[in-house]
Amino acid sequence: MTQKFSLNVNGRTATVEADGDMPLLYALRDDLGLNNPHFGCGLAQCGACTVHLDGKPVRSCVTPLAEVGGRQVVTLAGLGTPDKPHPLQAAYVQEEVPQCAYCINGWIMTAAAFLRDRKKPTDAEIRTALSGLKCRCGTHMAILRAVKRAAAMMG
Repeated sequence: MTQKFSLNVNGRTATVEADGDMPLLYALRDDLGLNNPHFGCGLAQCGACTVHLDGKPVRSCVTPLAEVGGRQVVTLAGLGTPDKPHPLQAAYVQEEVPQCAYCINGWIMTAAAFLRDRKKPTDAEIRTALSGLKCRCGTHMAILRAVKRAAAMMG
């Protein structure tokens, strides 16, 4: 049964008419036309679909719309702009992390939430916080350097 959902995405209000069981990912990409997050596995295992929901990273491919109404959603596009990037976005460019860039959404969104709560993380803490994310290009060491650089910039 379709119903209307009012979503606050990246500081803007939008209305989506859909079934409450529909994943947030589909509303963001198909109904609102956002390029990020990405569809990866559809099983919350890779992280490509990660967004912030009330400041916490969640996998939007398994988050039903019925759980989102009235809450704040932030996507990668909502973290920063080309003129004023989030420190992680800037660090990713400085460390030349992107290869195919398909997974970047999950890594940056997860790391942004982590760094908001942990100002001076150790390498082990960063690895633990980012465990479960997948990068098929193998840029894991560059990602680690970028997260450390961003932590220093934010610190």
